[in-house]
Amino acid sequence: MTEVLGTTLPEGWTASRLKRVTSLLNRGSAPDYVDDGPVRAISQAANQPGGLDWARTRFHNAIGEPRKLKGYLVSEDILINSTGTGTLGRIGFFQGAPEGIPCMADTHVTVARVIPSEVGPRFLYYWLSSIPFQEYIYAALVVGATNQIELNRDRLGDAPVPLPPAEEQRRISGFLDAEVALIDDVVSARLTQLAILDRRLSAIRDALVEEYAERFSLVPLRRFTARIEQGASPQCDNSPAGADEWAVLKLSSVKRGVFAAEENKRLPELGNIAHQNEVKPGDFLVTRANTPDLVGDVAVVRETPARRLLPDLIYRVLLDPTLDADYVAEVALSGRIRALVKADARGSSQSMVKLRGEDIKNWPIPVACMTAQKQLVATMSDAARSTEQLKSTIRRQIDLLIDRRRALITAAVTGQIDVTTARGVRVP
Repeated sequence: MTEVLGTTLPEGWTASRLKRVTSLLNRGSAPDYVDDGPVRAISQAANQPGGLDWARTRFHNAIGEPRKLKGYLVSEDILINSTGTGTLGRIGFFQGAPEGIPCMADTHVTVARVIPSEVGPRFLYYWLSSIPFQEYIYAALVVGATNQIELNRDRLGDAPVPLPPAEEQRRISGFLDAEVALIDDVVSARLTQLAILDRRLSAIRDALVEEYAERFSLVPLRRFTARIEQGASPQCDNSPAGADEWAVLKLSSVKRGVFAAEENKRLPELGNIAHQNEVKPGDFLVTRANTPDLVGDVAVVRETPARRLLPDLIYRVLLDPTLDADYVAEVALSGRIRALVKADARGSSQSMVKLRGEDIKNWPIPVACMTAQKQLVATMSDAARSTEQLKSTIRRQIDLLIDRRRALITAAVTGQIDVTTARGVRVP
């Protein structure tokens, strides 16, 4: 009996090495990015669990015949994310660009092109996505440390591949195509529900802020701003700091009203630390640079470890005591202020725009009494809490569906189930 990665294969199955069943197993080319070009470059970010995300691809300024590019893609090529914690090992399947534009993989993606007489492309895609192979990636194929990990090409080529008879491969692939599509449809529906819940919460906020705008006078935030401070971004490690270490906050520490102190980069050399940049509970933070959809994002600092420093891409707005920071944050997250932010943001690149302190000072704030401010914050807090409870339930359902998907793929590609009779079957 043949065994692959600790699993005994059914009688009649054989095994081979990845390099022996592929005619191409190489990384792609380094792109020369342009706003518009003749070739689409597919990066790790575009190779998502739910399929290729074309909105995350960019154009390569290719010269000459695209087919001569290293990493040029043809239909049924398999894509393997090959660097970085959190994305390494993700598997994609290329079936052509929606508009028919030539495509290539970048240097962080490995292209595997099958030898059809050896293995079917869909079967190999599913095997590479299976639990035993994904575990094998991190156990045997990864080199490097921390966030600098990558797949070793030689080791990848020697990775084992189970080989059922050709007809059995086709049956397995057809079964998985149908069953996985059903699971993915349910996952997609659950993701839509999450988006609807987010929109519902935004609608509640917008309605409250509009009500306050009608009830109370609108006054520019400058009237209640003592000053706006900006931090600094010295050279830091890529890893987060320990509880007793100094660190500079990342831009991602401020996201949709939530402050995440764990989003930081360790400061390796103390030097002359600007202690005035240390964030404290109650601070009202605003991002001054980001993508158009995220610039001007806000959060109020709650309890946070000491020694977390403000970077140069985040403002700290010192408010008059008559304005509650949480109230200002809710107003700033409303559609009314977000529209102003998008209009005011400046930059030559739409991937990174900036907001001035003067722009923030111009935000119109309904000047409500403190009791009314606290009431709006409490209403939004209750709405956010109930929304998060619903979202948590949906996320658990998604996790269970993804686990079912992986288990089903694994059982099928290792012969643990007979796919001719397995529809709706329970899997290990």
